[in-house]
Amino acid sequence: MVIGMAMNQPPETIYTDKSRVKCDGATDIRGGAALGHPRVWLEIDEKGYVDCGYCDRRFVLEGGPAHDVTGAPPEGSA
Repeated sequence: MVIGMAMNQPPETIYTDKSRVKCDGATDIRGGAALGHPRVWLEIDEKGYVDCGYCDRRFVLEGGPAHDVTGAPPEGSA
């Protein structure tokens, strides 16, 4: 039943001070890249965030329009 619980967790949100980020789906586990996806480079645009097309991880630009300390999704994102 642990697998079902993991599937219901929302995607991870990462706050960054850079507008160009990389994502490989890896976790903080050493060697975790083998468990992820191909590395992709993503560009945060005027919305202030970008979502990875592989793992749905969201990268939010600190201090940008999508940076909300309450954790609520930015307006217009669905």
